[in-house]
Amino acid sequence: MNQHFFSDMSVMLGRSMRHILRSMDTIFTVCITPIAMMLLFVYVFGGAIESGMDNYVNYLLPGILLIAIASGISYTAYRLFLDKQRGIIERFHSMPISRSAVLWGHVLTSVVSNAISVVVIILVALIMGFRSSAGVLSWLAVAGILMLFTLALTWVAAIAGLSAKSVEGASVFSYPLIFLPFISSAFVPTETMPSVVRAFAENQPVTSIVETIRTLLSSQPVGNEIWVALAWCVGILIVAYLFAVRAYKRKAA
Repeated sequence: MNQHFFSDMSVMLGRSMRHILRSMDTIFTVCITPIAMMLLFVYVFGGAIESGMDNYVNYLLPGILLIAIASGISYTAYRLFLDKQRGIIERFHSMPISRSAVLWGHVLTSVVSNAISVVVIILVALIMGFRSSAGVLSWLAVAGILMLFTLALTWVAAIAGLSAKSVEGASVFSYPLIFLPFISSAFVPTETMPSVVRAFAENQPVTSIVETIRTLLSSQPVGNEIWVALAWCVGILIVAYLFAVRAYKRKAA
């Protein structure tokens, strides 16, 4: 690793964050759809959905946060694709900086921008009546899981951004990720689903992550569910990281 890796990475992070700050509409765009869905499900469908909780927004919020993150990481793929297409990555590689710092700058920017989106959505949820009895440690655990989930999906986005042949191809990969929470326990309990759909819903990563966050926010014992959620996040993170680094090295060669 280059001895100046961290200083180089901070420069690349600052560069990417300036793009975000100059175009805050990207964060608002990421927030609009999840907030609209939260409003729709709480105030239109909420009365007809039996979630087992007195306040449906408490049940719904974890899934909405995951949808927001899945939507937000598509901008990482888009920005990486533009840097690749315009030759900016090659230009950075001709400079005396750590090559991987360029990639990490995009990844950490995704973590920061998605964290802002998550905070905005939680504030809206509070206005809508969301309440949590969770303590500081539980909230820190929720933040850690969301950060791991963001990192994992961001490396998936990096693969798409580095491998895509067009702008559309760089972002279209996020659509299945956005819709995955719909086939999980994010909106309704899995017990209400047909057997085949239920089997899929109960054995895909979103359900375990949603259930863990929901349990932490309601100050209930999490049991083994948290380890399943962490295993999914770490597993996806490692596999996606390895493939993204390989794709990045091919582009840098």
